[in-house]
Amino acid sequence: MTQMNALIPTQLNVGSLDAYISSVNRLPMLSAADEIRLAREFRDHENLEAARTLVMSHLRLVVSIARQYLGYGLPHADLIQEGNIGLMKAVKRYDPEQGTRLVTYSIHWIKAEIHEYILRNWRMVKIATTKAHRKLFFNLRSNKPSLNALSPTEIQNLAHALDVRNEDVREMEKRLSGGDVAIESNDVSDEDSFAPINWLSDNRYEPSEVIAQEQHRQLQGPGLEKALASLDERSRKIVSARWLDVSDDGSGATTLHDLAAEFNISAERVRQIETAALKKMKLALSA
Repeated sequence: MTQMNALIPTQLNVGSLDAYISSVNRLPMLSAADEIRLAREFRDHENLEAARTLVMSHLRLVVSIARQYLGYGLPHADLIQEGNIGLMKAVKRYDPEQGTRLVTYSIHWIKAEIHEYILRNWRMVKIATTKAHRKLFFNLRSNKPSLNALSPTEIQNLAHALDVRNEDVREMEKRLSGGDVAIESNDVSDEDSFAPINWLSDNRYEPSEVIAQEQHRQLQGPGLEKALASLDERSRKIVSARWLDVSDDGSGATTLHDLAAEFNISAERVRQIETAALKKMKLALSA
């Protein structure tokens, strides 16, 4: 990813955000045939110029998706920058032989990166530490029919749709309406063909869920004990608490803040240790 970052600019040489958006909207889009050819060039020969072209031709997609998250009060430019990182991750992992266009494949990665950025930086990040709260954090606005309080029936229907408890819906609604940050409606005025907002309310495509499920799947099977043994004691405890000592539906995972309190370090430091440990384990599992 370091080499890609060097050769694939996530910002163009323009003086303002408006100029950047105007510039990326003028970049040529690729035909399906060109996209497959370039993806194969990058996959088979590590052709970074091919990867750069793939990224550049999809920067407008990131702009479109990032616009949907302006209601969280974070800078549009920062949302775009995080989305661009997700786009580069998507290009790195994209397999053209799967029959899916890059625009479709990238949406998951772009949204996942933006979601993580929002959860790290929004002033109410502390309320979205469990999987149920994360799910509600990103879905409550698009599922809520109005800014009025939810009725008991609406709470029950929303809880059923998102597979969470009624109490979780009530708690998240109360916290989101507490006045910390203005909650605005989604901007869906244009370019929805690239980023359908309805995907946000469909749990099958919720990016953080997709990534969490994939992480959990990769940490199962033969070789797990050996991979765990490659970690130091603190890393092993963190991985176990976050990924292994959980139920099949992913519930029961210890939060970053709880682990931070246990080890007397920051939640961000726990996240860094967790990320490094998972990478080390994946290498051990693939050996």
